[in-house]
Amino acid sequence: MTLNIRKLNAADIGFSADLKQAIAWDTLANPEVIKSVSTILAEVKTDGDAAVLKWTKKLDQLDLSSAEELEIPQERLLESLASIPSEQLQALEKAAIRIKQYHEKQKQGSWQYTDADGSSYGQKVTALDRVGIYIPGGKASYPSTVLMDAIPAKVAGVGEVIAMVPTPNGEANELVLAALALAEVDRVFTVGGAQAIAALAYGTNTIPAVDKIVGPGNIYVAIAKQQVFGQVGIDMVAGPSEILVICDGQTDPDWIAMDLFSQAEHDENAQSVLLCPDASYIERVEQSIASLLPEMERKAIIQASLETRGLLIQVDNLEHAASVSNSIAPEHLELSVEKPEELLPLIKHAGAIFLGRYTSEALGDYCAGPSHVLPTSGTARYSSALGVYDFQKRSSLINCSAATAAELADTVSVLARSEGLTAHARSAEYRKTTNK
Repeated sequence: MTLNIRKLNAADIGFSADLKQAIAWDTLANPEVIKSVSTILAEVKTDGDAAVLKWTKKLDQLDLSSAEELEIPQERLLESLASIPSEQLQALEKAAIRIKQYHEKQKQGSWQYTDADGSSYGQKVTALDRVGIYIPGGKASYPSTVLMDAIPAKVAGVGEVIAMVPTPNGEANELVLAALALAEVDRVFTVGGAQAIAALAYGTNTIPAVDKIVGPGNIYVAIAKQQVFGQVGIDMVAGPSEILVICDGQTDPDWIAMDLFSQAEHDENAQSVLLCPDASYIERVEQSIASLLPEMERKAIIQASLETRGLLIQVDNLEHAASVSNSIAPEHLELSVEKPEELLPLIKHAGAIFLGRYTSEALGDYCAGPSHVLPTSGTARYSSALGVYDFQKRSSLINCSAATAAELADTVSVLARSEGLTAHARSAEYRKTTNK
């Protein structure tokens, strides 16, 4: 099977411009989608449950007579947990245990310190009251995303976790429902798309408003999250899935081909990139791709992804590969090299880093431990994987003694008056006068 996957050589003039063009992702600027999302958000904000029912019927072909039918009872979730095959139950349970163990390490507590004159300062860490998690339900269903979204929130101590799970044509995925029960999600609604994000952001008579919305989704979900940000918090505006593999040319090329497939099979816009200094090895990976693709169940999606956005890049050496990877800031980064620990210090930007030949990205997607909700489209330059810290907020604590208040008053006075804010200055000066 012949595929037309784009090849680049980092030594070529114009490589930087070619790479920038190849990794660009601007579908979130689609004016038609933005307009459609804005309409849905406005209607849900104004009409509440009626608008949610209208758009659920139109987009998911789910015709319900009342808003109460949108909620899936806990009993239904528990039925799914009890009825799924034991092999699936054991896999879910093992993944859940590992995810919880990892995120327990992320928990942050409040702290304080006291200086010599008795003044104290610190930080109070508090869990969010209520969060919404979005679970995609279009081309595939993702019970793993339930665990990756909900468990960190529960570990953080969130008071109530609300899940939005689209069920097109009324067809629910039993494994997703089982995962919701296992993760102890508090309430679940069969709503998807922009209407789900709107309901979580604004609240309706049936669906409570939340403080933050997390979880991946399609372009309509991403744009909806972008538009409601400020009304509620969000984790990120996610683009298509990505994988970048840095390989020294010694890993079995079939392994690398399948790792590239693992992201390409998500959808046609996913991006799979290989960086390697060995041109002959890149050709061997190409051969593996051609020989393995025909046996893949989602081969049409994989082929479209690889031919549209796939990249095979020859670099000078592994250090150069790290530099190119940093310029891309990938969602998933595999260091498929002999000594990944030596290359790791050169990596600055990546959502998740998989070290060594045996650590496939798929392990991170399901059960390694860290959440698989990761920054995409270069946003790993400034953002992180979803974690316990996303479900906590931090309040500064300041408790000044009389002596410190008097000592700092002059500093406040000079700075505040230089800004023309005399009430600030006098507020501090009053404490100084009182203590004389």
